[in-house]
Order: sequence, then C-alpha cells, then structure tokens
Amino acid sequence: MEQKYEEEIKLLQQEIETYEAEQEECLQAISRQHGETLQNILRVSIQKDREDGVINKDVSKLMTEISDLEKDHRRQTDISGLSLSECWVKTLEKSNTKTVQQYRLAGHCWLLSFQVEFAVTEIQDGETILTKVTDLNIISDGAEFKDLCGFLSSVEESKSVFLFFRTLRSFSEGCKQRTCTFQHFKEKYPDVVQLPEGCRSEIMVIQSPQLPGCTMSIIWNITVSKDGTVKPKIDLLTKMPEQAQKLDTKNVVESAPECVRSLLRVFGVEATIESLIQSVCF
Repeated sequence: MEQKYEEEIKLLQQEIETYEAEQEECLQAISRQHGETLQNILRVSIQKDREDGVINKDVSKLMTEISDLEKDHRRQTDISGLSLSECWVKTLEKSNTKTVQQYRLAGHCWLLSFQVEFAVTEIQDGETILTKVTDLNIISDGAEFKDLCGFLSSVEESKSVFLFFRTLRSFSEGCKQRTCTFQHFKEKYPDVVQLPEGCRSEIMVIQSPQLPGCTMSIIWNITVSKDGTVKPKIDLLTKMPEQAQKLDTKNVVESAPECVRSLLRVFGVEATIESLIQSVCF
C-alpha cells in the first residue's frame, strides 16, 4: 500500500508541476496580449515625468520587466511552437480547503488552431494539495485534425491536458514537414507534380506530360495513437493504362510500393520522392 501511495504522490507532483508550467505560460500570454498597451501607458507616464523633470525609477524598472517577459515569451514560443492568443481564467469556487477554476486557452501550433477548455480543482488535505482536471473539451480547426479524432477523444476521456499539448506539437511538426516537402517539389517540378487538394493535404500526384494516363500518387498520412505516439505513414499508389500494364512483364508497377518503402527506410522522404520524380522526367 505504501508503494502505491508513493507512486500516486509522484504522479500528483508531476501533474502539479505541469499545471504550474501551464499557468506560467498563461501569464506570459496575457502579458503578450496587453504588453503593448501597458508599454504605451508607461511611455506616456515616463515622458510626462521627464517633462516635469522627474524620472520614476519604479516605472522604468516595470517597463524593463515587461520587455524581458515578452522576450522570454517569444523564445518559448519559438521552442515549443505553441502560441496562445487567448487565456481566460474564472474562479468558480474558493474556500480554505477547495478551489475550482475554469480555464479557456486558444491559440495555434504552426498552422493548426485549437481551443481548450477545462476545470482545475485543488483540494487542501493537510500539507498536501490534490489537483484534478475535469470537464476537458478540445475544439480543433483544420483538415489535418481528422487524423487526431481518436486521440482527442482519448485525451478528453483521460483529462490529460499536458499530453494534448505535447502530442499537438509533434503532430504539427509532422504536418509542417509534409507541407514544406510537397511545396518544395511543386515549385521545383511544376509540370510533373500536382497537389489536387493543396500543399497542406496528404496527397501528391506525379504525372509526366510524356506519359498520359500514368500517375504515381504519394499518400503521406500522419498517424496518432491514443497514447500520443506520432508516426508518418507514406504509401505509393500507381495508375497505369491497361495497354501499359500488359507491357509490364516484370511486374515493376506492382512491386513499386514495396520498393518505395525500402527506399524510405534507407534514403529518407525527400530523396525517395526525388528519385520517383526523376524516373518520369526524361
């Protein structure tokens, strides 16, 4: 029993640290939202003091602290990829032993917009603070999020806010890599590469003008497991006219998908796609 209690205490301590980090991020987001307004007010105040021949050292110090806070926020945004545009907190209940607060966070991670709403209950039990997340609701925007449906349902059930943001970052990095890769090849081979659903979709079509009816479609999915594991899944689909299929006596087209998977393991995504495009550029 003691070991079980120790494990639960460790988990609670980890959750508390997570919530403290999220709270700090919220405060920084508030500073970013209103920092410019505050600075304008402070600048006017300092200008007035200078005109009156008085320099308010406390105001100057406060401006420096705000500037440092904004720099720290920008640095953390660059590192995490997460940027909050809204942070709303409301205290629903407060007593000597219990506090319940409602949170709403909105922002984006790369091009993926999100809104997260949840409640945090803190109960004082002697010297121990028990923290629990309830009523977690995640609203997502963008076609990419269809790959996250199962994961989002699981997160809402487990009430794991930290897992959501950690997975969102990994997922958005995968989407960004896919989009940049597709856009790169579209710009490099505009006559061969087609993006029928745009560069943010999971489909890229390779079709040579000299080979009408012959196409290779790269399907680049980003899978997310219920525990937040993000993995890319790239497949090749081929389409050939019936006459061309009869000439393929060595079953090159049929074996192409497996060959592509082997190339991906050895050379990576960009080199594999480049080799496919080069195979039809003659």
